[in-house]
Amino acid sequence: MSVHSKLYEGKAKILYTTDDPEVLLADFKDDATAFNAQKRGTILGKGQINCSISSQLFKQLELNGIKTHYIDSPSPNQMRVKSVKILPLEVVVRNIAAGSLCQQTGLAVGTILQPPLVEFYYKNDPLGDPLLTRDRLLLLELATAEQVDAITNLALQINKFLISFWWQCGITLVDFKLEFGLDSQQQLLLADEISPDTCRLWNTAEADPNRRVMDKDRFRRDLGNVEDAYQEVLQRVLQAVESQN
Repeated sequence: MSVHSKLYEGKAKILYTTDDPEVLLADFKDDATAFNAQKRGTILGKGQINCSISSQLFKQLELNGIKTHYIDSPSPNQMRVKSVKILPLEVVVRNIAAGSLCQQTGLAVGTILQPPLVEFYYKNDPLGDPLLTRDRLLLLELATAEQVDAITNLALQINKFLISFWWQCGITLVDFKLEFGLDSQQQLLLADEISPDTCRLWNTAEADPNRRVMDKDRFRRDLGNVEDAYQEVLQRVLQAVESQN
């Protein structure tokens, strides 16, 4: 597979075209950003770790009937993916109250959300990725009503699988962000990544609210040991996958 030109560079990945127009190469970066890129830094080895975790989770989701953009991982920090047109939506699924939900609603951190909350945010940096109502989403024509329903159902299916998978890793899935895209056949595929960058993950065996954090909140909140936490998540994912084989 020959790589051609850079198609897009985001905060965490660079996408390259290949000799197959239906296939892109995603190169995962060590760059870290928070608060809509107002805080920047580097997490050593993050690209390889997130690529490995995402690859394993995409493969597990595919085995459970969820269609994703994942093809394979030709090197530790690279992933071959199907070319999709990304819908400009960040889909957030929340199982436990944390982060912006607590800041905006006054809910106590750790409040169990039953049923899980599915939220849509407009993927737009200049606007600060605002939370959207369904009517605003449709008004802006960011997706059709049918796509919103399909995405909501998929997000809840993915959540159900991930809660169980992370639990096997001794990790509580607090909340996470998903992105979806349409392939050349207009089929809805799960895209982007699933990693400590996009999931809020707490060590199930740890009660201390700072020590339990195993995700990008360690970087956001200057808790330290960011690389160690990411590495620990990867090791637990690999062990969980191995135990299933």
